[in-house]
Amino acid sequence: MRQTFTLQSDWIALCDLLKYCAITESGGEAKHFIAEGNVHVDGTLELRKRRKIHAGQTVTGEGFEIHVTGP
Repeated sequence: MRQTFTLQSDWIALCDLLKYCAITESGGEAKHFIAEGNVHVDGTLELRKRRKIHAGQTVTGEGFEIHVTGP
């Protein structure tokens, strides 16, 4: 699943992005999903749940790809 997420501010926390894009059903589930090593940011494994995601970055995992754009 490929999708684009448009920021409403300068950044969004990684766990919130996964929740808003319906990759996970809740923020708590998103935190566990990240901690299990299921998420990459710009091709690099990311384990920080509150990592700030900015416009121009791409978040990927098995079965999803999210391109983040600015306001």
